[in-house]
Amino acid sequence: MLDRADTASSIARIVQRLFAKRGIERPIGNDEDLGAAGLSSLDTVNLMLAVEAEFDIKIPERDMTPGNFRTIARIEALLRALREE
Repeated sequence: MLDRADTASSIARIVQRLFAKRGIERPIGNDEDLGAAGLSSLDTVNLMLAVEAEFDIKIPERDMTPGNFRTIARIEALLRALREE
């Protein structure tokens, strides 16, 4: 099982790949709003799918909300909560 730092780093790599597709090349902080940084709603859907694939987890539909994918820290918290269920 990944620890919090590893989880956040893995999520950050996914986000960086999505940003690179949009031509955005800059560091993203764990608490930075991904939408404000340039992630589109379609990118957010792709982020949700990529997180599921990366962590081999099925995110319940009820948790597939923009709020849960607003920041790297929120995604990490969602994954932690799902692992505890």
